[in-house]
Amino acid sequence: MHITFTPSAQSALKPHLADGTRQLKLLYDTEGCGCVVSGVPALQLIEAGGPDDALGTGDPFDFWYEPRFEVFFEPRLRIDYDENQHAYSLKSDGQIYTTNLRLLLS
Repeated sequence: MHITFTPSAQSALKPHLADGTRQLKLLYDTEGCGCVVSGVPALQLIEAGGPDDALGTGDPFDFWYEPRFEVFFEPRLRIDYDENQHAYSLKSDGQIYTTNLRLLLS
C-alpha cells in the first residue's frame, strides 16, 4: 500500500510529526458500524506500530496499517488537506473514500 500526501497535507501534518516521536497510522474504524464492510477510515498519530501492523510506504511519510483491512483500500491512495474546511480527505484514482478524514491525536 502506498499513500501520496499532497503539499497541503504535508504542511498540515508536519507540526504533528516534527519531533520524530509520532508516526501515522491509517485506521479502518469499524466500532459502532455494525459490519466490517461499513468501516470508516481515519488517521491516527501513534508512537510505534503494533505487532499486527505493517509499514506502508508514503511520499513523504511512511505509515502503519493493519493488513487485514487492506482489502478495503486500493494499492495507491492520496491524502489531501483543505485549509478552508480544515479537513483531510482520502482518495484514489478510482474513488473518494472520505472528504472528512479524522486525525486522531492519541
